[in-house]
Amino acid sequence: MRTSICERLGIELPLFAFSHCRDVVAAVTRAGGFGVLGAVAYSPERLDTELSWLDERVGGRPYGVDVLVPGRIDPSARERGGHLLDFVPDRHRDFVTHLLSKYGVSASARPPTMTADEFGRRVTAAGASVLIDVALRHRVGLIASALGPPPPEMVAKARDAGVPVAALVGTVEHARRQVEAGVDIVVAQGTEAGGHTGEVSTMVLVPQVVDAVAPVPVLAAGGIASGRQMAAAMALGAEGVWCGSVWLTTEEAETPPAVKRKLLAASSLDTVRSRSRTGKPARQLRSAWTDEWDSGPESPGALGMPLQMLVAEGAMARIAAAAEKGEPGAVELVNYFVGQVVGQLDRVRPARDVVHDMLSEFGDAVERLRRLTE
Repeated sequence: MRTSICERLGIELPLFAFSHCRDVVAAVTRAGGFGVLGAVAYSPERLDTELSWLDERVGGRPYGVDVLVPGRIDPSARERGGHLLDFVPDRHRDFVTHLLSKYGVSASARPPTMTADEFGRRVTAAGASVLIDVALRHRVGLIASALGPPPPEMVAKARDAGVPVAALVGTVEHARRQVEAGVDIVVAQGTEAGGHTGEVSTMVLVPQVVDAVAPVPVLAAGGIASGRQMAAAMALGAEGVWCGSVWLTTEEAETPPAVKRKLLAASSLDTVRSRSRTGKPARQLRSAWTDEWDSGPESPGALGMPLQMLVAEGAMARIAAAAEKGEPGAVELVNYFVGQVVGQLDRVRPARDVVHDMLSEFGDAVERLRRLTE
């Protein structure tokens, strides 16, 4: 399969695998696709270590790095002095403690740490810039930006290094804005996708974005976990596909076992767009956590990004640990970002097999269409 994206990036398959797990990125890259490591989970030092590990295991094949650069963040994240933790209201800390008690989670919520504070600053332009500097010291073949137009310095750094820049969008207007900012590839992500999404479906969004930004190549994202869905995306004008949810139940994924079990049992109706994890609408597995934050009578409401991330992620780590011990309340609360294709994820298998199965089914779908036109 050869598209302009394949030619430009030097890859065999226009199948992009977004994951926070280096093992998934390596497995997909070795299988001929293009793994993209989500960098927001890592400190600059840890990211350097992860990318060095990848450099040693992908056999010289290109892979990518994804950063979060939201267009709007809580004003406190732009403060020069102090810690982000100082801006988390007591009522939000108290609400987390209340939830853990209500659902019988054995360990009480720890107050966020300075590590959490540093984590929150990674979703600012300055924080992302540091991660990009680290990435460009490695063999990356793509820098991807989500949630807003990449800062000019990010584009300039990547261009100077000869590395293309991709950006994820949820509307045609956002796509045009990204192209004006200088991105080389647009990822049109429909509302079906896991994580931060807009409200327009993939089937509607992709052809509109393709037409709006031509000749800039477009990748389709959202609701793609099979070869048939990949073929449909290519028929809409996409040059490739960007997938995330399908890797969460692979053997290599670092998805907590309790979460993985919930994903395998879920239907496509079991996801919700909620601000309860990051402060921005993000599709995730519906759970008691999302219900309590979004509609619970005692909820203080989600904070903006990145403050809600500080509130949620430390608590969710404790919840996941308790869920692994079989605590029923923790199992009710635990969740993760995932798209509506979760209804197709019914078994654990190697990431390499997912790639091969998608390619085989893609070929079958194209052949079926060929027969229809004979």
